[in-house]
Amino acid sequence: MVTTNILPDLQAAILCEDVRQEINGSQTLVGVINVIPAPVVPIGLFKLCLWSRWCGGTGEFEQESFVMSCDDDAPIAQAIVRFRLPALDAHATNVHVFGGIQFPKHGLYHIEIRIDDQIRLRFPLAVVAVQNQQPGIA
Repeated sequence: MVTTNILPDLQAAILCEDVRQEINGSQTLVGVINVIPAPVVPIGLFKLCLWSRWCGGTGEFEQESFVMSCDDDAPIAQAIVRFRLPALDAHATNVHVFGGIQFPKHGLYHIEIRIDDQIRLRFPLAVVAVQNQQPGIA
């Protein structure tokens, strides 16, 4: 019997500070990120998480996730996870953790998600300059 992979759909992808596993099995996403404010660069993050959910496919797959530089589209961080979907009604939730990631300058970076070497999603992540505010000064 020959098994064929059916590529799944990417149901959701969320960039956040942390993903916590609850006692009941649920996951809690902490600090959803849409921009990184940076008063100075380079700026380093202890942890950056990418939560993704796949459905509607069958087979074994490899998800690669990248944080791409703003200059030459080369990866500044990468994570890989293998997962399996046994049936079309199954789903898989993956969490990629980019530890100790450094953003060398302000600019527009991109998050890229690939499955079996095919780009399934690419979205922007801006590292923006902000003023350092001191409390009590108007």
